Amino acid sequence: MTTFSKTPLLDTIRTPDDLRKLKIEQVRQVADELRQETIDAVSVTGGHFGAGLGVVELTTAIHYIFDTPRDRLIWDVGHQAYPHKILTGRRDRIRTLRTGGGLSGFTKRTESDYDPFGAAHSSTSISAGLGMAVARDLSGGKNNVIAVIGDGSMSAGMAYEAMNNAGAMNSRLIVILNDNDMSIAPPVGAMSAYLSRLYSGKTYRSLREAAKQINKRLPKILANRANRVEEYSRGFMMDGGTLFEELGFYYVGPIDGHNLDHLLPVLKNVRDMETGPILVHVVTQKGKGYGPAEASADKYHAVVKFDVATGAQAKAKPNAPAYQNVFGQSLVKEAEKDDKIVAITAAMPSGTGVDIFNKAFPDRTFDVGIAEQHAVTFAAGLATEGYKPFCAIYSTFLQRGYDQVVHDVAIQSLPVRFAIDRAGLVGADGATHAGSFDCAYLGCLPNFVIMAASDEAELVHMVATQVAINDRPSAVRYPRGEGRGVEMPEVGIPLEIGKGRIVRQGNKIALLSFGTRMAECEKAADELAAHGLSTTIADARFMKPLDVDLVLKLARDHEVLLTIEEGSIGGFGSHVMQTLSDNGMLDGGLRMRAMILPDEFIDHDSPNAMYAHAGLDAKGIVAKVFDALGKDYKTETVKLA
Repeated sequence: MTTFSKTPLLDTIRTPDDLRKLKIEQVRQVADELRQETIDAVSVTGGHFGAGLGVVELTTAIHYIFDTPRDRLIWDVGHQAYPHKILTGRRDRIRTLRTGGGLSGFTKRTESDYDPFGAAHSSTSISAGLGMAVARDLSGGKNNVIAVIGDGSMSAGMAYEAMNNAGAMNSRLIVILNDNDMSIAPPVGAMSAYLSRLYSGKTYRSLREAAKQINKRLPKILANRANRVEEYSRGFMMDGGTLFEELGFYYVGPIDGHNLDHLLPVLKNVRDMETGPILVHVVTQKGKGYGPAEASADKYHAVVKFDVATGAQAKAKPNAPAYQNVFGQSLVKEAEKDDKIVAITAAMPSGTGVDIFNKAFPDRTFDVGIAEQHAVTFAAGLATEGYKPFCAIYSTFLQRGYDQVVHDVAIQSLPVRFAIDRAGLVGADGATHAGSFDCAYLGCLPNFVIMAASDEAELVHMVATQVAINDRPSAVRYPRGEGRGVEMPEVGIPLEIGKGRIVRQGNKIALLSFGTRMAECEKAADELAAHGLSTTIADARFMKPLDVDLVLKLARDHEVLLTIEEGSIGGFGSHVMQTLSDNGMLDGGLRMRAMILPDEFIDHDSPNAMYAHAGLDAKGIVAKVFDALGKDYKTETVKLA
């Protein structure tokens, strides 16, 4: 029986070199087959979805017109690059996306020459592209540099800093604005396409350049008037481009990003331009070509495995509430009692639980877009006027607002409350989204209260604690995913600042946990008990101010003291070690070890596999105890068996 392929033309394409051998009338079929392959692959793996479907035609057109990878193609964020990966020699591995040892969900330099710049955070593409363009010019090269950036990413100041620099330098850089949400200016059919082709064509540009030369010879008043007429006519016909023209870019668009008859000739014209930075404004639709995604409010931004026929996602039934939902619900309860509480997020309302708060208090919710720096200082301004801002930002994104945390919040001791989601390792999103460093980068700041929830019930109390802190900044960190399924309190009760708690009492080994490794500590304590090692478990709750009395008591009363945290060197363990050193507790027989994330960026995998690799699971904790005692874990395990 003969089996017919659903993607016969795509099957012939190993790299874009193969794509460029096809006739132009075949490109539409390639795009249709590429969309089908993307849908099928993501239905198996899960991952970012809607944005990739929206750029299928654009991806195909860019690789057809430009000489990639010699021409550098940079995808901002990179979560829309699955079709790009399929066309660039990675189709045979596309169903390994976001799994251990498989393809990254973002662009990654070590993965392919077709990924000249790795990204997973937004708004970096134009800066990186300008760097590559200048390097090309310094080297005497002739290749093109193309940065594709979404309209959401254009809400970040870094994009405009880069455009301002590029416009001033007049370096040959191509920026493609993928307008898939804000619709800065809608494409207006055939006329828009015709004008875009006209303005990007060599004839018009030659005439424009000739006019400029003539203007130089005219009296200044006439030259200025002629320039204004030309700018006005282009601005009138191509509404939305004025800002980019003012930044020094030659603006082309808007054009329909799904119409290859419009897209291909414009990209060809742009490719052949020889001077200056160019911005091509392309309007696309997230989820394009897949009915359930087109109908969804978030256009299936990110999905788990799903049924292609129905679009139904195979979500496992949760055993416990997700941490971000606990945060959102807790904040709503606090805000019902206190009208000064407001919530701020930087384009991640559902990811942080702020969407829950927004439903209850829309007038007290502020999504500032992809602008973490602004979010922090905006919160600081609110705090000066007596409001209680909760600034909910992922750990890895808060890094982008660090100077503002230091200068605008900490130095002024303003009571901004930071809710730090995605603390620790995050699984399929990998190193770019892992919250590895916030304990280190916040812990060095004076007068900062830093907490970590050991379970979802503790998070409820820590939100209440933050509400009560009115004289300094505070942060609570919590991981991605579900809680432990513990009994939840009806209301949060503020904790005593800087005080931890004993969870289980022993007399030989002390495990001092900061964060949600508590569950693994309990498993480790059970195994240690089976080896005859009586173990105390303590929940630090606070990294700053540290519970010095608790730390010193654990050090005095136990032979081995381990700190366990979901963060890098320089965090909780370092603060405990400094305290022990200052109090002379390291001068005697105490065996102290700090368990932290290893000094490496850990690639994507399941969270459990990542923590096992890091040695921060129960097995790793037990092994570290035996190591501190000078015993071999394998040998001791064999003895027990």
